[in-house]
Amino acid sequence: MATARAERRLAAIMAADVVGYSRLVEHDEAGTLSALKVLRREVIDPLLAEHQGRIVKLMGDGALVEFGSVVDAVACAVAIQKGVAENQADISAERRIIFRIGVNLGDVIHEDDGDLYGDGVNIAARLQTLADPGGIFISGTAYDHLPGKLDCGYEYLGERALKNMERPVRLYRLLLERTTAGTASPSPALPDRPSIAVLPFNAMGADPEQDFFSDGLTEDITTALSKLKGFFVIARNTMFTYKGKPVDVRAIGRELGIRYILEGSVRKSGNRVRVTAQLIDAVSEVHLWAEKYDGDLGDIFVIQDEITASVVGRIGPELLAAEHARESPKPHHGLDAWECVVRAVFLCSQLSEESSGKMLPLLDRAIGLAPGYAQALAMKGWITMWRAFQGWEDMGHALTLARDFVQQAIAADDKEPWTYLAQAMIAFATRDNVLAMAAISQAVAINPNSAFAHGQLGLAHANGGRAADAIPCIDYALRLSPREAFLGDFQFYYAMAYFQGANYEFGLSYAREAHRLRSGHAVPLVIGTACAGLLGNHEAATDLLGRLKSLVPDISRDAVRATSSFVRSEDRARLIEGLARAGLN
Repeated sequence: MATARAERRLAAIMAADVVGYSRLVEHDEAGTLSALKVLRREVIDPLLAEHQGRIVKLMGDGALVEFGSVVDAVACAVAIQKGVAENQADISAERRIIFRIGVNLGDVIHEDDGDLYGDGVNIAARLQTLADPGGIFISGTAYDHLPGKLDCGYEYLGERALKNMERPVRLYRLLLERTTAGTASPSPALPDRPSIAVLPFNAMGADPEQDFFSDGLTEDITTALSKLKGFFVIARNTMFTYKGKPVDVRAIGRELGIRYILEGSVRKSGNRVRVTAQLIDAVSEVHLWAEKYDGDLGDIFVIQDEITASVVGRIGPELLAAEHARESPKPHHGLDAWECVVRAVFLCSQLSEESSGKMLPLLDRAIGLAPGYAQALAMKGWITMWRAFQGWEDMGHALTLARDFVQQAIAADDKEPWTYLAQAMIAFATRDNVLAMAAISQAVAINPNSAFAHGQLGLAHANGGRAADAIPCIDYALRLSPREAFLGDFQFYYAMAYFQGANYEFGLSYAREAHRLRSGHAVPLVIGTACAGLLGNHEAATDLLGRLKSLVPDISRDAVRATSSFVRSEDRARLIEGLARAGLN
C-alpha cells in the first residue's frame, strides 16, 4: 500500500471561525448557512484570490488558509474582518456573523492530498480561539515580518502557553482602524487589591512650562500611590500614552484591568497654583470624590500629599491610610530642582545617546540646587552606568562615579528606589549577582508597582543563570505597564533570559524586537547575533552582525567577553561561541 508523500516547509497560516456558531445554527440553521454562503461568495473568496490564499480546509464554522507570505495573510485577514463587518452592519446583533482570526508563520507538513499538519497549523488554530470577536491575533513569528509592511498597529500581549504546545508563544493583537464588532475585547482580571491608574493631569494654559509642571505632578502622585504596598498602580509610562487624547474611563478600566481612575488639571498663575482632582470608579463611572487645591508654588509637595491622602482615604482601608501617613514626608527641595528631575525622568524613558546626554546637566543642576536630592543623585549614578554599558562612557570611570552617587543617595534617603536600581547597575558591571538581586529586591519592596524594577529583577535572574525565574518577573512588569516606554528594554530582558535558557529561537526573536524598538542599543544585537550563530541561521547572523558593527565598529569577542553581565562562565562561553559562529572576529 503506497503512502502519501509529505513535505515540510515554512508557511503563513490563517485560521478563522464564527463566534457563537452553535447558537446561530440552533436559532436559524438554514438562515445561518445561507448567510455564510453569501459571505464567502461576495466577501471572503474574492479577498482570498486577491491575496493568493489557498483554502486548505473548510469546516462548517470556519476555514484554514495557506498564504505565500505573512504580509498577504494579515492583509487578507484585515480585509475580511472589515468586509464582513460592513456586510453584517444592518443585521441585528443576535443574528450577526462575526469571525475571529489567528495568523501564524511556522513549519507545516504538506501532504500529497493538499492537507497541512504540524505546529504551524496548530498554533494558528489556537490563536484563532483566543482572538477577540471581530479581531485578529498573530504570533510572534508572524509579527517579526510585519513592522513597516502594513498600515496597522499591534499590541503586545505577552507570552501564552497554548494547549499541546511545548513552548509559550508570543502573542500580538492587531489594532484595526475601527471596531469591527460590537463586543468588548478581553481584559486583564481585576487584581485582588485596590487598583488605580492616574491619567496625566491637564495643563490649563498654552505655556510649555505648565505642561512640564502638570507632568511632574502626575509623576509624583503616581509614585506616592505606588509606594503603598496594598495598591496595584499602573505605571506612569503607560498612562502618559493617553496624554492629550479623549478618554473613556470604562474603556481604560477594561483595557488595563483596573478599578479606579484619578484625573485632574493644573493651572499656574504667577506664583500661585490651582490643582483639581477627581476619583472615578471605572466600572460604574461614578465620581467618588473631587477636590480643588489652591496654594503657592512652594506648597506643591503639600498639595501632592493632600491629593494622595484623599485617594487613599477614599478607597483604601485604615491600614493603607496609616502607611501613607508614615511614608508621606517629602524633602522640600526648590521647585527648580524638582522640575529638572521631572525633565530627566522623561528623557530617561527615551534611553538614547542624545537623551541620556541631555539628562546629565539637568541632574547636575538639580544636585547643585538641592545637594541632598536622593532621586537626582541616584539617577545620575544609574544613567552614568547605563551609558557605560552602551560604550559611551569609560566603564572604570563610570563605576567610580556611580558608587559615589549611590553612597550619597543612600545617605540622603534610603527609601529612594532609584538608589537601588543604580546599585544594581554597578552589580551587573561587576557580575555581583548577590548584590544585584538584593538591590533590586529592595527597590521592589519600596515601590511594588515599579514596572521597571520588576523588569530589572528579571534581568538579574537571567544574568545569574535562572532563566525560569526571569520570565515571570518580566511578564509581571508588562502587566503593570502594558504600554511601557521601556518596552524595548523588556524585550531585551526576555532575549537575555531565553539565551541563558538555551532557547535561541525565542532569544533571536526578542533580540530583534528589542533592536526594532531601541535601534541605537548594541547589547540586544550582541544577544541576537549569538543566538543566530548558535542556530546556524546564517542570514540572520550576517544581518545582525552588520548592524552591530555599524554601531560599534571595533566590536570583538574579547570585548564582549570582558563586559558581558552573565555571571556564569559557561553562559559567557556560549555567548562567545555564538558570536564566533556568526563570524565575529
